[in-house]
Amino acid sequence: MPQHVVIIGAVALGPKAAARFKRLEPDSRVTMVDRAKLISYGGCGIPYFVSGDVSDAVELQKTAFHMVRDEEFFHATKDVDVRTETEALSIDRAAKTVTLRHLPTGREETLGYDKLVLAMGSTPLALSVPGAQLRGIHAVHGLEAAQRIRALVSGGGVSRAVVVGAGFIGLELAVALADMWGVETTVVEFRDQILPGVIGGNLARMAQKHMEEKGVVFRLGEQVRAFEGGDGDRVARVVTDNATLEADLVIVAIGVRPNSALAREAGLSVSERGGIKVDDQLRTSDPDIYAGGDCVEIKHLITGSPAYLPLGSLANRQGRVIGTNLAGGASEFSGAVGSWCVKLFDLSAAGTGLTLAAAKAAGFDALSVLVSQLDRAHFYPDKGLMSLELVAERGTGRVLGMQGLAVMGDALVGKVDVVAALLPRGLTVETLSGLEMAYSPPFAAALDILNVVGNATENILAGRNRGIHVDEFAALWAARNGNGTYILDCREQANVTELLAAHPAHWHNIPQGELRGRLDEIPRDNTSVVLVCNTGARSYEAFVTLAHAGFKDVVSVEGGMTAVLAAGIQL
Repeated sequence: MPQHVVIIGAVALGPKAAARFKRLEPDSRVTMVDRAKLISYGGCGIPYFVSGDVSDAVELQKTAFHMVRDEEFFHATKDVDVRTETEALSIDRAAKTVTLRHLPTGREETLGYDKLVLAMGSTPLALSVPGAQLRGIHAVHGLEAAQRIRALVSGGGVSRAVVVGAGFIGLELAVALADMWGVETTVVEFRDQILPGVIGGNLARMAQKHMEEKGVVFRLGEQVRAFEGGDGDRVARVVTDNATLEADLVIVAIGVRPNSALAREAGLSVSERGGIKVDDQLRTSDPDIYAGGDCVEIKHLITGSPAYLPLGSLANRQGRVIGTNLAGGASEFSGAVGSWCVKLFDLSAAGTGLTLAAAKAAGFDALSVLVSQLDRAHFYPDKGLMSLELVAERGTGRVLGMQGLAVMGDALVGKVDVVAALLPRGLTVETLSGLEMAYSPPFAAALDILNVVGNATENILAGRNRGIHVDEFAALWAARNGNGTYILDCREQANVTELLAAHPAHWHNIPQGELRGRLDEIPRDNTSVVLVCNTGARSYEAFVTLAHAGFKDVVSVEGGMTAVLAAGIQL
């Protein structure tokens, strides 16, 4: 029997649900409403429009066949009625109606529904500090906001910018401003690393160093206290705990909150953090109302706990599930592991599952292991460095997450996607070590880096190796005078000449191939031996040799000098 479905929100999930439902029930009616004038665009492409990589905002609204997804498009090709610049004021669940207001005219109407879909998205968090209402302070949320920022920058009126927040959006916009427009860009983050919550500190340090080399300045561990104006009511300065920063443009990217007020006022179940609660079929506490995208809370498939994951990829998948179920199906969206990727100048970062800090916070007895190696065969001319950090549970060997950095972003995303697909199925380190991966020199190494990180983690879990991270090595190096630490570089002498000359009392060299015959050169009493090589492979071999010879206090630097130098450790 034909039904009327009303969808509130028309950016990602809403259009996907509408199109799927109409394909399954062509005789039914769909009305989709949105507060904005521009709808159904690729929101994750906004930083690339600001940068100029995407030349025109309309490109983000086009299909792969170059049709613009506007009201006329949805009416003509999808048989969906779209009402833009229309706000949903309230939901009457008993009467099954929604009260709408057309924003340009103020005209209100009541619209009946058989099924309702909430796809309201999220709203950027704001800074409650003096001067927050000054002109020139922007939050990038929506295509129209992006157009305003692009107009300011392309008009030549911005020479210095401050980005508040070092998450995905903040960093992408910092890259856009510094790379394409030559704007002096400073990123302020109140936590002590970039990409907080999604990547470990050592990988974050490597990514930060790369961005600093491209001209971006970071002020970590600082909070914005106020914005100050210059001429008129336009922002001119950003005041933090420790500095006053000149700025022609400020972008606030400190996170988002789910738009759930409409659901809460209608009596639907909403979590303490504000996400609408849904079941595996994305139904709310009212079986005739579905919800998805940035306004809902879902289950994290590693912890089993509720999680808020505002990702466009999830919204599109959820839209299909909702569209199917509106037509009487029983499709499920059981949750997510939280997979992501981001491009930072010439470096890409990606991850899935839990970081080490998140795993420990969730109650897991976890460790992480970092490896670095070339992403193609070492003899193939077109190759790049990749670093992966695997998070695993002690005892069970269960993989809990993985994050990484690479020059070749497509290769990195491929590795992360493999792990993401297997995480919900109880992936173990042992399985990862033996995982079958396609191989040809232009695409991968014969022993894939996923196998390598699995092997390295398996060795550490079994006690066959003991690793330390880059930050731990940096602390040992900083306290090297009189701390009983013996740094042993296992590379060939030609790789070590400069370090030996600069630190003759603290840096030592025995190539791994010569170690068995030179054990008497290494102190045994009250001395910690710290092994280092290029990537960690030879230092692991050296660890085995020393352990067999009876050395007790020996560790190997994970990722080797590759990771140490990438993190900007001064030696």
